[in-house]
Amino acid sequence: MIYFETMTPGNLILVTGATGYIGGRLIPRLVEAGYRVRCLVRDPSRLQGRPWLADVEVLQGDVLEMSSLRSAMQGVAVAYYLIHGLQRGKVNAARDMQAARNFAEAADEAAIERIIYLGELVDPSARLSPYLRARHETGYILRQGRVPVTEFRAGMIVGSGSVLFEMVRYLAEREPVLVCPRWFFSHAQPIAIRDVLSYLVSAIETPASLGKLIEIGGAVRLSYADMLLEYARERNLKRFLIPTPVYAPHMSAYWVHMVTPITYQAVMPIIEGLHADSIVHDDLARKLFPHIQPLDFQTAVRYALIKIDKGDIESSWSDALVTSKGDVKPYSFEMVDGMFLERRQKLVDLPAESVYRAYTGIGGERGWFYMDWAWSIRGWMDKVIGGVGLRRGRRHPDDVWVGESLDFWRVQELVPGQRMRLLAEMKVPGKAWLEFQSIPQDDGKTLLTTTAYFDPHGLPGYLYWYSMWPFHKFIFDGMTREIAKRAQEIAESGK
Repeated sequence: MIYFETMTPGNLILVTGATGYIGGRLIPRLVEAGYRVRCLVRDPSRLQGRPWLADVEVLQGDVLEMSSLRSAMQGVAVAYYLIHGLQRGKVNAARDMQAARNFAEAADEAAIERIIYLGELVDPSARLSPYLRARHETGYILRQGRVPVTEFRAGMIVGSGSVLFEMVRYLAEREPVLVCPRWFFSHAQPIAIRDVLSYLVSAIETPASLGKLIEIGGAVRLSYADMLLEYARERNLKRFLIPTPVYAPHMSAYWVHMVTPITYQAVMPIIEGLHADSIVHDDLARKLFPHIQPLDFQTAVRYALIKIDKGDIESSWSDALVTSKGDVKPYSFEMVDGMFLERRQKLVDLPAESVYRAYTGIGGERGWFYMDWAWSIRGWMDKVIGGVGLRRGRRHPDDVWVGESLDFWRVQELVPGQRMRLLAEMKVPGKAWLEFQSIPQDDGKTLLTTTAYFDPHGLPGYLYWYSMWPFHKFIFDGMTREIAKRAQEIAESGK
């Protein structure tokens, strides 16, 4: 008989997969609930920029190395196994199985109370893809150990950044007419990320969930085609679907690869998984967690879009461009959480406060430091089509407040000495942000980062971005250099 003592705030929780989609969102929930959290990661530098980093213990290690696992398990009450079954888009079943065996063995040696694992919701009797088979076998191996396991099985997770949801997002935004293979009509119970996190946290305080396999899903059953149309309605987009009887997973994966930023290797296992339905077959989750009422798909989509509209792009920070050795990548361009993200970085031998004062003094009479004539033309064009233009200026040449206007931007966020984020109020087919950061380095220098974010709305949004992108090279490169020069002037003047 296994004795389980109800957890209390202050207990030590181990989280693996902290740099991943679920782990990065689970950790702040655990910290907020009062638990002490330890993260086991292979590369701690990838956690740079996380707002909760100072509140957790970080250990460098690998689940394939027993020595690091044993150290990580010391003093732990509950361990979350959130290691994903994909590595660079490929399934490595042998690696996954060995990692699960190591984890179960180390947990047993440390005599921890339980393991909580998040697996995949799918009919195990169906023909599973290698990815889904590995996820199910991982859960099986963990359950064979002597430490009790609570295994949740979730289907499509609705939240910006999850692969399946981003497939819905990109396809609905970009394709007015979609020719739909048969997998579009497989049924699922998409679940909101906030509900998944509620289940994961609540399991700690629910002794009855010990040793259980729990299927979790959203409030309604939908096909993938239904999700596309629901998303399109939420975004006021008209979309037409043409069904076809073919399954064509490889052709479908290549098509998604071509029209979205998601790679063929990453999307292929997901499409293979859609060969079978992904629905909840029992109501154990409702019995064990009656306080959790899963959201419907439309509400979950609305929450995800509100998060993007507010510029909440925290999940993109896990892709740190500065390593523990201080490496700097001057330029990067990628798609993150459904947005275009264009980043420039410059390492300057100045204190962070001087750099912060330089970029918070931009705009108004002082201008934008580089190619002011181009900014003026953009402001004039905005005025012509009924926008606010550049003439609003700024309230004060140096001081800036959250919520005030700054030319055709609005100051959305300020972290003194560290960051300023501006929300665009010019007329654009989507949402745009411009963010400046001054990140202190160990050697006394400061990393100046200028990042442009754009959340396109429909095909016009994509056309707008790519038409402006060639000019960004000159404008943002020059602006970043001039901010560094002004920071030097501020540091030398001592004002």
